[in-house]
Amino acid sequence: MAYQRDLFERSILFWDTLRRRADNMIAHERAGKPPLLDFDYEMVLDARRFESPANYALLRISRIGDACFEACVDLSKPPVVIIDPRAGHGPGIGGFKRDSEVGMAMHEGHVVYFVTFFPEPCPGQTLSVVLDALRRFVEEVAKRHPGAPPILYGNCQAGWAITLLSADCKGLVGTAVLNGSPLSYWAVASDVNPMRLAAGLVGGAWIAHLLADLGDGRFDGAWLVANFENLKLEAVFEKYASLFTHIDSERERFLEFERWWGGFYFLSREEILAIVENLFIGNKLEEGRFPICKGGCAADLRRISNPLVIFASYGDNITPPQQALGWIPAVYKDTDDLEAAGQRIVYLTNPHAGHLGIFVSAKVARLEHRAILESLEEIESLAPGLYEMKIDNPSGSPDCRKPQYSVRFERRKIEDLPKIGPSDAFERVRRASEANAALYATFFSPVVRSFANPWGATLLEWLHPMRMSRYLFATSFAPWMRGLAEMAEIIEKSRTPLSPNSMFMAWERQAIEQTAEAIEDARRLRDSLEEAAFTRLYGAPAAPSARPS
Repeated sequence: MAYQRDLFERSILFWDTLRRRADNMIAHERAGKPPLLDFDYEMVLDARRFESPANYALLRISRIGDACFEACVDLSKPPVVIIDPRAGHGPGIGGFKRDSEVGMAMHEGHVVYFVTFFPEPCPGQTLSVVLDALRRFVEEVAKRHPGAPPILYGNCQAGWAITLLSADCKGLVGTAVLNGSPLSYWAVASDVNPMRLAAGLVGGAWIAHLLADLGDGRFDGAWLVANFENLKLEAVFEKYASLFTHIDSERERFLEFERWWGGFYFLSREEILAIVENLFIGNKLEEGRFPICKGGCAADLRRISNPLVIFASYGDNITPPQQALGWIPAVYKDTDDLEAAGQRIVYLTNPHAGHLGIFVSAKVARLEHRAILESLEEIESLAPGLYEMKIDNPSGSPDCRKPQYSVRFERRKIEDLPKIGPSDAFERVRRASEANAALYATFFSPVVRSFANPWGATLLEWLHPMRMSRYLFATSFAPWMRGLAEMAEIIEKSRTPLSPNSMFMAWERQAIEQTAEAIEDARRLRDSLEEAAFTRLYGAPAAPSARPS
């Protein structure tokens, strides 16, 4: 009976949490989807007012609640510019809580700037226009802090955007920190990152073109988020199972994260096609053939002269270390070549953190990101070459400071990194994608665009499963959820959780584990079938998956 009571109470609180998530989503939509930063800020530049407008803005972090930052800033330290990923979600993941990249940089005394963006792309916005806006932001920060080149923090998509700026004709000066940023898109064995096979199975970039046409020239970021969730279906189940099992302690953390995860932003048709065709399918960044300037300048990774810090994790199934590091042996033939180019590349890896954990985890922020910020002078003073950053932390606490933990930079050889040779299979995918995209653009896109309109695009937006699965629990759509909210309020006042040592709780946990394992087995079977189909169509996508030594 005690277990039945606890199960009933947790069920009510669980569904009420989903109601609160839905109400938060609707409120965020009505507020215009502002950045989810846990810090006060002031706007420095609004790229929507530039001659070539982009939906980006540069913010300066000014306060933490009631504490004014001016009292603890160290003006001798370079400013830090944090750029959040624009890959389906909105901005804020780099600073949506105190123990974050923004919070750690402020704690270390740096003046912090944050690059945000808005839900809708500007008319005619292209990837080149976005990169121009980011360059103006960096130049503005450098102008405000002369003699101290800004440290650029790029998360995921923002990391390769920073790399493009560093590799174009003008280049950058300050150290760039790339967190979970893919630069070598054909790397990694299929059992680590099956998403790279998706383009071949759907016929290439034409599908992104179609979705953008149906969206009246806008590509819905909810499709990208759905892809992320489909990568590891058991993780989605485990997220909700953990909420249900630990409803008393997990609700606020769940809601905090879901405010960001459930906020979907748009890209323009031109942006998504440039990204898919040139990066994910074309792999042109690694090959030095990605055109990024109107004058025909292509990004050349050998042109990068500012120091790079690459942070990757073996628990990341979206950007594994091989995708983050595989471009190095492809661009530099050996260690002597890298040293002759005068370049310094430092990498560090985490054994367990997932993709989002690299920039969300409080433990990672308090240890790895703190160590990076505290070691900037050492990194910039290193001789040209390849280094692995090692953090020795005997205490095991993420809150310790030097000398409680120490950092060392061990020389590495490019020859020891797994080298990804030319892939005939992915070359065939590229050619098939180009042919299908040309066919679609010539014969089908004009027809789809003739029927597309803002009303239909809005209808498709709100019928997307990623949104429907959330907002249908909102009191705006389901008024009866108000009764559930009242029941939850009554339960909270008298709630006494059942002991986790209960025999019934152990059986419940066992059932959840078995269900998660079944979902994982089904997902692995799906991945293996997709790989078999890909091999039949294009050949084996063979690539090493070994760790760099």
